[in-house]
Amino acid sequence: MNKSSLRIRADRVKTLRCKNLIAVIEYPKDIRNIGSVIRNVNALGAEKVYIVTDNADLTLEWQAMRDRHRLMSVSASAVRWTFVRVFRDTESCLAHLERKGFVSIVTSPHTHGKQNVGLPDGDYTRYKKLAVWFGNESRGISDLALERSVLCVQIPMAGIIESLNLGTSSGIVLYEVTKQRRAYQNSLGANPPVRQRRKLDVWQDRARAIVIGR
Repeated sequence: MNKSSLRIRADRVKTLRCKNLIAVIEYPKDIRNIGSVIRNVNALGAEKVYIVTDNADLTLEWQAMRDRHRLMSVSASAVRWTFVRVFRDTESCLAHLERKGFVSIVTSPHTHGKQNVGLPDGDYTRYKKLAVWFGNESRGISDLALERSVLCVQIPMAGIIESLNLGTSSGIVLYEVTKQRRAYQNSLGANPPVRQRRKLDVWQDRARAIVIGR
């Protein structure tokens, strides 16, 4: 049986995905924000989404989650093509990541006693396995996630309002992180063929358009 055009395309973009890069959203409350993060992860080429939530409506079974009409809608069907895993608490998610050798960084305002960096100034290629955490819409990141992270990342702000919603902030942060990691991955191998480089340029342009809302 011939593969569908979408499946063929999904197989092709696997080569552009940032390996060992996971976005973690901690106790999100708005299903639209969850969908936006899943869409950003898929569009920008991160590998997986982990969701820490006590919301029983979000099933622990990924296959069942893909069949949820609401999540399919708000993620623009990205949940169908994105690996999503649910954890019921922060500790179990952190324990799983650490067991797998992942290092966590958090998006959080300047925190005393932690290494803090503005988003453009960070080096996100130094960790082979990286998890980027995004906090709750109102409370932000938890103390536990903050304590177990190695870095706090802030998006530079120039306006009176110094906060962004979860969907927007995840897009901005993941754009910078994936840009760095993809360039680093490409530098490790031989120069890709011209056709592959052109595909990568087109893919990055599309991802950039999504982030800035075009």
